[in-house]
Amino acid sequence: MSDALPNPAPERLRKPDWIRVKAPMGKTFTETKGLMRKLNLNTVCEEAACPNIGECWTKKHATVMILGDTCTRACAFCNVKTGMPRAVDALEPQHTADAAAELGLEHIVITSVDRDDLPDGGASQFVKVIEALRRTTPNTTIEILTPDFRNKADAAIEAIVAARPDVYNHNLETVPRLYPTIRPGARYYASLRLLETVKRLDPTIFTKSGIMVGLGEERLEVHQVMDDMRSAQIDFLTMGQYLQPTPKHAKVIDFVAPKTFEAYAAIARAKGFLLVAASPLTRSSYHAGDDFAKLRDARNAELARKAATKTA
Repeated sequence: MSDALPNPAPERLRKPDWIRVKAPMGKTFTETKGLMRKLNLNTVCEEAACPNIGECWTKKHATVMILGDTCTRACAFCNVKTGMPRAVDALEPQHTADAAAELGLEHIVITSVDRDDLPDGGASQFVKVIEALRRTTPNTTIEILTPDFRNKADAAIEAIVAARPDVYNHNLETVPRLYPTIRPGARYYASLRLLETVKRLDPTIFTKSGIMVGLGEERLEVHQVMDDMRSAQIDFLTMGQYLQPTPKHAKVIDFVAPKTFEAYAAIARAKGFLLVAASPLTRSSYHAGDDFAKLRDARNAELARKAATKTA
């Protein structure tokens, strides 16, 4: 019998200083959490273990996750639990609008779990939430972050676009080569087509998508994703560092340095995105309200430039 010891399991990479955040605390943080509990609302801030929850909730910014807290898929990067979801909560749209009113939100981000069990993938609930917000807080701008509505995309997208959110976000998450292991329930080109369809149906809606880095992607692959996004006329790109939520999830292959994020951002701007947010702690809804104002300014500047070119 060999006396050799079995190979030890590979250790998780230690987080560098630039990825560390302060623990959530304070009165406003507690009040925001209490409001979510009172209205029986889920947030992606909690369910996905977002590292920015302390900063955002202290500013009374929370991303509401509709359609329950249980996802019908099991992506290798995501901390949201998987299983058979409960029935859709009919009170959720108005509760979401009530939360926006009580928090005094100028901009709200609405996301959801995947609901492959529903005939429309949950699209009608997004529509009801948008309508409730328009009634209750008409001055609040609305950003949605939807799933891919697998096998239901066209009808689902048409219904949501008709409700006219201000920003339509759907994340590609990673490079196509890593989809089989990181996002096995989705299809890269189907996600691109979703965002392209939004722009075709209503060019005035800002489109947005994000990817994670640190999963083993190559730089040229990231550049190709940028090109694919621009071909789909996506306006806004977000890029952040992937963080492994639990030992059972996909491992972090490397921690991408802030200077590399800066280089990615410079390349993305050169490729024509109206706005780019790229840093280790960037997430889809991080600073979303401020970014929306920048998007509007960037579009107005672009329209003014085009008008000046025509009259020259």
